[in-house]
Amino acid sequence: MPELPEVETTRRGLAPHVQGRRIEQVTLRRANLRWPIPAEISEQLPGQRIKQVRRRAKYLLLDVDDGSALLHLGMSGSLRVLPGDTPLRAHDHVDIALDDGRVLRFNDPRRFGSLLWQPAGQVHELLQALGPEPLSEDFSGDYLFERSRGRKAPVKTFLMDQAVVVGVGNIYAAESLFQAGISPLRAAGAVSRERYRRLAAEVKVILEQAIQRGGTTLRDFISPDGAPGYFEQELSVYGRDGLPCLHCGRPLRHASVGQRATVWCGSCQR
Repeated sequence: MPELPEVETTRRGLAPHVQGRRIEQVTLRRANLRWPIPAEISEQLPGQRIKQVRRRAKYLLLDVDDGSALLHLGMSGSLRVLPGDTPLRAHDHVDIALDDGRVLRFNDPRRFGSLLWQPAGQVHELLQALGPEPLSEDFSGDYLFERSRGRKAPVKTFLMDQAVVVGVGNIYAAESLFQAGISPLRAAGAVSRERYRRLAAEVKVILEQAIQRGGTTLRDFISPDGAPGYFEQELSVYGRDGLPCLHCGRPLRHASVGQRATVWCGSCQR
């Protein structure tokens, strides 16, 4: 599933091409993806101008005067800006035709993505309980320390809780914990304030690096220009179970934490 860097890469790729453009028409080739597509998408978007492309957690928002189209890429979704006469491929479910003759096309083979509507002045229910953005000033080691008090769940599960902080999925949680030297199995409430400060700093560094390199290609993700992400080659632990630790050379360990595959170094991470 695309994580925060992949979604942010998509946002940055789309914004120069669609911001300021007027929507001429919306074509829905399916009535539903993960959930039914609201009538407002085809009724209210045409004729409006895209003011901004934003990201909240792993959601993209196309802001217009009446509200926002809320997009989630799901497991395999992609968005591309294409000439209007580009032939359709399998799983091209949505076209948003723009006033320059191009279309914003949403392709989603597995149909776990979504296209929803957020009225102006409101916050969609899917966004209401989300924690702070990991690259914002609201996310810090002190914040993690305070939120973690009394938590017995593993720190990796805690870090992936979207109510605690958004967008830190399995890949980047594993990588951040490795760089911070914290075992993913350690209880969240047993991590010190100082170690959380290091963890928060590593989360920010790793996410920024992944964004600059276009995200992580693991299965289906491609950016709007069709290029894959290039962060995968720099992963230190994710997907490397049994291989030597890049720091100490000992074999990396593997377990399931919160039903997610987890790899760590039993020597470097405590």
